[in-house]
Amino acid sequence: MGPQQQRDEEAAIDNLDGTLEQYHDETDDDATIGPDAPLRGSGRPSTDFDGLHLGGLETPSWRDRIADRIPPRLKSAWGATVEWVKGPEPPYIFTITPIFPKTQHAPIALLDRYAPRKLQRFGLLILLYACWILAFSLILRASSFSESIPGYDSPVRLSCASRYWNEGNGCGLNGDQCRPFSNATLAFRCPADCHKQLILNPHAVGDQEVVYKPLVVGGPTDHPTGFEDKLVNNAIYRGDSFICASAVHAGFIPDSQGGCGVLILTGEQPSFTASTHHGITSTPFPSYFPHSFGFLPGTRAQCHDLRWPALALSVLFTTTLSLSTTDPAVFYWSTFVLLFATTALATDPPNLPTYPSLLSLALGRFLPACFCAWAIYHTTASRTLTNLTAQVEKTLLWLGPAWVGALNNETFDRIPIQRLTGHDIRAQPGAIPALIIVVLCIFLIALAQARSFRLEGRMPRYLALYSLFVTALLLLLALPGLELRIHHYILALLLLPGTGFQNRASLVYQGLLVGMFVNGVARWGFDSLLQTPGELLQGAQQGTLLPEVQVVVAGIGGITFGFGGLPRWDSRGKVLFDGVSVLVNDVERFRGYGGSEFAGWDGGDGGGNLTWSWTRHRVGHPSGQDIDGDSDLDTGHDPDVDAEEKKTTTTTTDLLPEYFRFAYLAGSQVGDFSKAGVWTAEGEWVDMKPGPSLLEL
Repeated sequence: MGPQQQRDEEAAIDNLDGTLEQYHDETDDDATIGPDAPLRGSGRPSTDFDGLHLGGLETPSWRDRIADRIPPRLKSAWGATVEWVKGPEPPYIFTITPIFPKTQHAPIALLDRYAPRKLQRFGLLILLYACWILAFSLILRASSFSESIPGYDSPVRLSCASRYWNEGNGCGLNGDQCRPFSNATLAFRCPADCHKQLILNPHAVGDQEVVYKPLVVGGPTDHPTGFEDKLVNNAIYRGDSFICASAVHAGFIPDSQGGCGVLILTGEQPSFTASTHHGITSTPFPSYFPHSFGFLPGTRAQCHDLRWPALALSVLFTTTLSLSTTDPAVFYWSTFVLLFATTALATDPPNLPTYPSLLSLALGRFLPACFCAWAIYHTTASRTLTNLTAQVEKTLLWLGPAWVGALNNETFDRIPIQRLTGHDIRAQPGAIPALIIVVLCIFLIALAQARSFRLEGRMPRYLALYSLFVTALLLLLALPGLELRIHHYILALLLLPGTGFQNRASLVYQGLLVGMFVNGVARWGFDSLLQTPGELLQGAQQGTLLPEVQVVVAGIGGITFGFGGLPRWDSRGKVLFDGVSVLVNDVERFRGYGGSEFAGWDGGDGGGNLTWSWTRHRVGHPSGQDIDGDSDLDTGHDPDVDAEEKKTTTTTTDLLPEYFRFAYLAGSQVGDFSKAGVWTAEGEWVDMKPGPSLLEL
């Protein structure tokens, strides 16, 4: 091949690799150019063919048609938002670089030096567990079981809210279901800090209402009680008082330690005096009550509430473990178990009378709690704790808040929001400002956490997750006949997914929420997210009809009431009331039903009006006799007597005011009781104020 031929072949190859020149017809003439020239293949079709759907063209989809209708600016803004939500590329992954790394790594270096092998470290871990179990069991035994008080049995374990008397007519007619009233003793054991136990629903004491304070009625008195030489400080308390708070008020046991002792039932007492002692202010009651109690001196036993030593022991062991391990599973599960055991058995145990029953309940709640803890670990905590070598920071920022959350009864219970219900928030002083502050704090924290999720490129997935949460809550909220109740363990589960990355703020939030979850389940169990209004408002206002009461006759010795006809239909509560209950001095003294054979029912067939008579009661007479010598439970006594005749047998200085409250009955179900009307010692009647005997909302 010659040089010229080789050059020609190379030129041909170059032409193949290059851009082919467009073909031009060199023979164009006047017939193919100009305004009347025919269409060429590369030209735009005439508008005469617009609108024709040729077989090869596709019909626009509904998405394309919707997209065509969206303004371009909105499209652009949406696209920019989506890109912003996706976060930076590449994403920024949060990690904690230890401050003063040599100091924080010192415990790990110590283990590397003296226990470098995994088997050695496993043995040390088992030894640590064994030491905690032994020490915790000894403290628990000393705190749970005490020797019998000489002359009495082993003390019964009480909670700070334990009392003898039930709400409303819960003790039955004449209080018979809450007997005995006297001549009985009880060896008891109280925990510490019972001054913090508040009554959350309004409790009627005569014409007063006690709420959001310890329920203590009475105290030390100068009045004759019949037990002046037998009781501590001659302190007498009404039977519906909190027993442990009353013992603190009387100075019988110290509030900071709790203690053991013996109380004695002192029967009917004529009045109860108010006073302030040891940080508790009691409520007065200027009339008689059939059930009362006081405390026997010399029976206080050397038993203490050892919750604080048990707490200190568990904090010490979890701190040691936190500083000594970088394994996230070992740290997380060890901490969870110790948190749960300490809360359920020592710092905030459920209200049960015996420790075997307490252990049984704690184990029953522990197993399902472990499943929730497993889900928390694999979805959230493992991201935060894996490869975390800042041992001191982990201990301070995760473990410390976890114990704060587990001690919810000592920390967040001080916030004036006892329950997240509309009733409590409206009724409790300071609840609304506190709720606003809490919501603002959660909102600001959520914004900061959302920014972190965006930087890690995980924001779309968590927006979808929380959208599902919100949608589910809204659907539950819309269910008829049920109320949404966000318990603090549920709140913790809802917020925990928002802490799933490794920075210092997330350590704090995650530890706190894990502690709150443990406290909620260990103390209260897995209460339902949905509850009926009756469950939420037990002892609170129901909004039912109140009886229409008229005073037929009133004098010093007796009084007669008329209630109108029954049955009555309550359209709001959708219940048919067929009876009436009457409380005298907060004790049920009468139940009458329409259609019964009760003597006071006109006609005896329920077609007339129900009337009921009550004779004046005088304290101190044998068998509870009234001023006429008749039994005070004789509801058939005729009170329509001459007041002057009464004055020949007694004077008004011997008499006490009596307080009457009325409610409709539907079988055994009781509606709202009215506020108290007062029958004065002078025989005058003071009408009830409008509304039920609970806080008006």
